[in-house]
Amino acid sequence: MPLRDLLLGLFVIAIWALNIIVIKVGVAELPPLLMTTLRFMLVAILLVPFYPVARAQLPFLLLLSITFGSLHFALLFIGLEHAEAGTGALLVQMGTPFATLLAVIFLKEKLGPKRIVGLLLSFAGVIVLAGGPTLPSPLPLSILLMSALGWAVSQLLIKRGPPIAPMALAGWVAVPQVALGSWLFESGQWQAMQQATWLGWGAMIYTAVMSSIVAYGIWYALLRRHPVNRVVPMTLLVPVLAVGLGALLMGDSLGVHKLVGGGLVIAGIALIVIRFRRRR
Repeated sequence: MPLRDLLLGLFVIAIWALNIIVIKVGVAELPPLLMTTLRFMLVAILLVPFYPVARAQLPFLLLLSITFGSLHFALLFIGLEHAEAGTGALLVQMGTPFATLLAVIFLKEKLGPKRIVGLLLSFAGVIVLAGGPTLPSPLPLSILLMSALGWAVSQLLIKRGPPIAPMALAGWVAVPQVALGSWLFESGQWQAMQQATWLGWGAMIYTAVMSSIVAYGIWYALLRRHPVNRVVPMTLLVPVLAVGLGALLMGDSLGVHKLVGGGLVIAGIALIVIRFRRRR
């Protein structure tokens, strides 16, 4: 990969790692479902006019709004409100093992020995994390793992669904159900928006513009220019960098359980996503 593209890939990784910290900052000032709603509204305003979709694709986008918008994003914002940023980033990475298992069950994909070891290492890492003091209480833990499952289900749907441009997916995945959830289960939304500082509003804008539009735009351009196996493994740096940023910027602890458990999770995912070729 040319140096320019490598630096662009690392720039995207930095955006996504910082996104975890930014969400944590944002939900401290804005209720999580409200922040999720505002984030999707801003993305839609910026993308929908430039990426139209066919009417026949709307039912698929509605289904994706439930799995990707509600199950993944809304639960991610809720879970990070009650968890350390680094730990949350590690737990959300379980989306890759979940997606692998779903592909085996529903798409009849085969698991080789390497991927089986990767799955075992990933789940072992979560067990090690569970023994440490940084893991959130059972409810936020379950919410973050459900968020990872929502991401995995969404990837399965995108793989089997109609061909839609990635930016169109990002813009048209509307989440009226998340706005309804904010109205039903949260309170003081208007006051929160009035009292939010530039940090809260900046966090919402960052998640919409930098994480969703800028980062994904660069990422899909890289995927068009290079083999997937050269680009995707860079995402393994996201939880590593997120843990480091959480300790540096948020004062998160770096205990042995987080380091060992996180290392097992990342090693397991590496075995799942990286394809090794025999050298002559």
